[in-house]
Amino acid sequence: MPTVSFTRALERFLAAPTVAVEGATLGAALDAVFAERPALRGYVLDDQGALRRHVAVFVNGQLVRDRDRLTDPVAADDEIHVFQALSGG
Repeated sequence: MPTVSFTRALERFLAAPTVAVEGATLGAALDAVFAERPALRGYVLDDQGALRRHVAVFVNGQLVRDRDRLTDPVAADDEIHVFQALSGG
């Protein structure tokens, strides 16, 4: 099962532990996480289900390509990392 890890910055707002989930695409894997922790959805996805502008997701160290439909494939041993981008000066 792929594992999904969230940046520690999210821990300031809600629990976001690393979890192993079922899913053959990024979207399916994230849906499995959100089924257990629905509050995370609003921090990661916008109202249309796309990644928020200031969220970066990597699968095995590679930035995901499909930020809108989340169709990037994931395999059973893949590692998914969800980061909130920092901005400001």
